[in-house]
Amino acid sequence: MEKNFIIAGFGGQGVLLAGEVLANAFMIDDKNVTWYPSYGAEMRGGTVNCEVVMSDDEVSSVNKKEADFIIVLNQASFDKFEPKVKKGGYLIVNTTLAEQKENRADIHYIFAPISKMAVDLGNVKMANMLALGLLLKASGLLSVDILEKALDTVLPPHRKNLLPLNKNAMEIGYKYDLLTVNC
Repeated sequence: MEKNFIIAGFGGQGVLLAGEVLANAFMIDDKNVTWYPSYGAEMRGGTVNCEVVMSDDEVSSVNKKEADFIIVLNQASFDKFEPKVKKGGYLIVNTTLAEQKENRADIHYIFAPISKMAVDLGNVKMANMLALGLLLKASGLLSVDILEKALDTVLPPHRKNLLPLNKNAMEIGYKYDLLTVNC
């Protein structure tokens, strides 16, 4: 089984960190994985995305034409990546920064005010971990415990103080009621 993921937003939203955490979680779960970051020269405020490919066998390639799961944290990412969701795939949309619209009938949409939820949690920078929690719930591919272990592995020592807040954000995202959205 091979699954493809894209996480996209603008610089400063923690897109690359989220992808690195997801890739490490799959490695902890004994899967083969590739993490491929892509960002413009602008960095903070510019566009950024990453692709994670997970497989039970060798990873075939990156930069796929389509992905099974895509997280978009802003409108520009929604516009760019909605067409790349595989038929039957999932698009997780941050409705704080992107419109809640369904342009396709052949994919599942998960709409959540991710940035607002992060602000309510006390730190807008937790939006990436909230989104990972939503992804985890929608995909059913990993446990929260494995994702938290991956986060602990990826966070540098000078950021370890943020571990409890990040873990809480993941759990809130995971517990978000997907039944209230079109899934």
